[in-house]
Parts: sequence; structure tokens; C-alpha cells
Amino acid sequence: MLNIPAYLDRIHYSGSTDPTAETLRALHRAHMLSAPFENLDIGLGREIVCDETLFLKKVIQRRRGGFCYELNGAFAALLRELGFQVTLLSARVPRPDGTQSPEFDHLVLRVDLDEPRLVDVGFGDSFVEPLHLQVGLDQPQGTRRFRIVNESGWLHMEMAEPKQDYRRQFSFTLQPRQLAEFAPMCRYHQTSPESSFTQKKICSMATPDGRITLTDGKLIVTRNGQREETAVTSEQAWQSALKQHFGIEL
Repeated sequence: MLNIPAYLDRIHYSGSTDPTAETLRALHRAHMLSAPFENLDIGLGREIVCDETLFLKKVIQRRRGGFCYELNGAFAALLRELGFQVTLLSARVPRPDGTQSPEFDHLVLRVDLDEPRLVDVGFGDSFVEPLHLQVGLDQPQGTRRFRIVNESGWLHMEMAEPKQDYRRQFSFTLQPRQLAEFAPMCRYHQTSPESSFTQKKICSMATPDGRITLTDGKLIVTRNGQREETAVTSEQAWQSALKQHFGIEL
């Protein structure tokens, strides 16, 4: 059984747990500020199995993050336990050549309240609070804007940086999915040389005024739109930065 107090402690959340829109917003934000988007187990050769119990153990007990299957899988379990109505959705991500990645490339959540919300704590640098699952609505968050557009039966989540046009982030439908359906793509991302997750290490988390990211050879800190990069030139320095900024010891 899911240990709710332990999960809430992990994401530093002490507010209401009533299944309301405000609770969802606060939980989503707390999760984004506490559980990093990271692929570190892949580089270490540790298999990631599409299993909700294992996701929860990693996030709560090991105090780690993960990629979309793990983070959204664990968050879905918490939300359900709190009384929210949660549906898993499959999403596809645009490639540089303009084509779409395969189905089940990304796991995203639908939460139904007075109106549906799009919930995603596992896409990395994206919306920090849930989006209204409403087509055509301009939804600002901080300096960015988000919207959902409908095109030929697909819904597309798009993001606009300041003074820039909207760019597509991922595409999805509202067909309900089961966690087991994501297992082949979860395995692909751990093993294929074509997967971005096998090509470099990344650990990235939202902060109250921006984002902090540790990748191969550099630490990137963004505050109020200002980006600062610091070279991380040794394995010892990299491990030290990982512990200092994310509380992770490998």
C-alpha cells in the first residue's frame, strides 16, 4: 500500500490532500520542485521496469527522480490514493526531422475534476502546474505560455518562450492506456543507441525562479531567464554537484 505521508514528505508538501483543483496544482508544483527528471540508472546499467511499486520505491525510499514512466507513474499512484480520477495517456514527441516518435514514447496524465487537467511531472523543462485540458486556451506560467491545439484528431501541447512563437512539445489522444503498454518503449529508451537517454547523463529539476540541470561536463543554472553554465571537469566534482543540488548519491 502506498505510504502517503512518506510521499508527501519526499516532495516537501504539507498542504491539503482533498481531491480539488487547488490541491492538484500545489502537489504538481511540489513534485516538479522536488523530484528531478533524470536518467542516471540507465548509464549505470540498472534496469528500469515498468512497475508502479518499483517507481514508488525509487522516488520515495531512494529519494530519486526518473524519466516520464517513473515520475508520472508514481505521481498517478499518489493522486489515485488521494481520491483523484487519473487516466494514463500516451504521447508522441516531435523529432528534429519533423516526424513523430512512436506511440508510448511519453507517458502523460489526465485528471478529471470540475473540468479535465493535463498533468505531467515527467517531461523535464515544461509546465510546473497542471494545464486546463481545453483546446485553444492561452495558459501563461511565469514567462512562458502554453496551449493545447487540436489537429486531425490529435491534441498537441505547445509552449512559447518570451517573444517567440509556439513550438510543439508532444502530441496525444484521450484514449485511456495501461502502464504495461508503455513497457516496450521504456525498455527501448534504456537500450537503444538511438535513444537520447543512452547518449548522455542528465539530472534536471525546476526551482522557484528557474531550473538547475547537471549533464555531462556542465552544470546549468537558470534564474529569471538568465542562464549560467559552469564546467564540471571531473567525476568527483560531478558526483559532488549531484549530491549538493539534487540530494542524490549514486
